[in-house]
Amino acid sequence: MTPSVSRSVADRRVALWLLVCCALVFAMIVLGGVTRLTGSGLSMVHWKPVTGVLPPLDDAAWQDAFRAYQQSPEYQKVNAHMDVHDFKEIFWLEYLHRLLGRIIGIVFLVPFLIFAARGYIQRSEWPRYLAMFVLGGLQGVLGWWMVKSGLVDRPEVSQYRLTAHLVAALLIYAFMFWVALSLLYPRKSDSRHAWFGKASAVTGMIAVTIISGGFVAGLKAGKVFNSFPMMGDYWIPPGVMALSPPWRNFFDNPALVQFDHRVLAISTFLIIILSWFALGKTKYPARAARARHLLLAAAVLQVSLGISTLLLHVPILLAASHQAVAVLLLSAALYLTHSLRDGGAA
Repeated sequence: MTPSVSRSVADRRVALWLLVCCALVFAMIVLGGVTRLTGSGLSMVHWKPVTGVLPPLDDAAWQDAFRAYQQSPEYQKVNAHMDVHDFKEIFWLEYLHRLLGRIIGIVFLVPFLIFAARGYIQRSEWPRYLAMFVLGGLQGVLGWWMVKSGLVDRPEVSQYRLTAHLVAALLIYAFMFWVALSLLYPRKSDSRHAWFGKASAVTGMIAVTIISGGFVAGLKAGKVFNSFPMMGDYWIPPGVMALSPPWRNFFDNPALVQFDHRVLAISTFLIIILSWFALGKTKYPARAARARHLLLAAAVLQVSLGISTLLLHVPILLAASHQAVAVLLLSAALYLTHSLRDGGAA
C-alpha cells in the first residue's frame, strides 16, 4: 500500500468503487426490466461478447441484423408487421443492456487491478473480488442462456431462466454492497445485536418475494387479475392447482404465481411494520436507526407501487419503478442487518 495512504482511507476508496459498481448493477437491473417490459429482449439473436460491442453502423449492417431477427419466433409470431425502422426501436434497449454489462466489467476489473497493485486490497482479500468478477462473467452467460430460450419455438423467455438471471444479478449486487459496508463500517466487537438474526430473516423474506416477482414477470402474471385485494371475485381464484404435477402450479400457473406473490408481499410488509415497532423499543446502534426508517419507507413505497402497477394493468413506468424499488428495499434490509452486526456499537 502507498505509504501516504492509511488503511482506513484505502478501505473508503475501495468501498466507494464497490458502491459505484452497485449503482451500475442497479441500473442494469432496471434497464433489464424496461427491456423486458417493452418487448425488446429478443431483438438481438446472436451473442458476440467481443465483436458485439459495436451496434450496426450502416444500412447494410442494420439489414443483416434485421434479417437475423426475422428468423426468430418473436418476429414470425408477434412482430411480422415490423420493418427495419420498427426493429431499431426495440434493438437499442437490448443493445444498451448488453453494453452496460460490458461497462460494468471494465469498471470493476480496471480499478481492482489498480487497487491490488497499490496494496489497497490485500492479497488475502483477492479471492472475494475475483469471485465477484467471475460471478459477473457468469451472469453474462446466464443472460444469453435466458435469451436462447425465446429463440427456439416460442417468442418468450423461460420464466425459470429469467428468474435465475434476476437472482444472479441480486446476488452480485448484495455481495458487493455487503463488502462495501464492511469496509466503511468495520466491526468493533465480536458480539451481535439480538435483532441480527431477525433482520437477516426479514432480508431473506424480501429476497424470496423478489424471486416470486421474477416468476410473475416471466409469466406476465401481473395481467391476469388486475384487482386488489381480491383477485376478481375471489380471494383465492379458481384453477390455481389446474396443472399436473401439482408443484408446477407454483412456477407455471399465472393465477397461483400472482397469488403467491401477493401473499409473500403483504406478509413481508406486515413483518417489516411489526419489526419497525419492536426494534424501536430496544437499544440498538445509531446506524440502525437510519436503516430502520429507510426499510419502512421503502416497504411502503414498494407496496404502493405494486398495487398501483396491478390496478393499472402493468404500465411500463410503474412496473419498472416497482422493480427498482425492490432492489432499494433489499438494500435497506441489508443495511439494517449489517448495522446490527455489532451488539452495542454506534
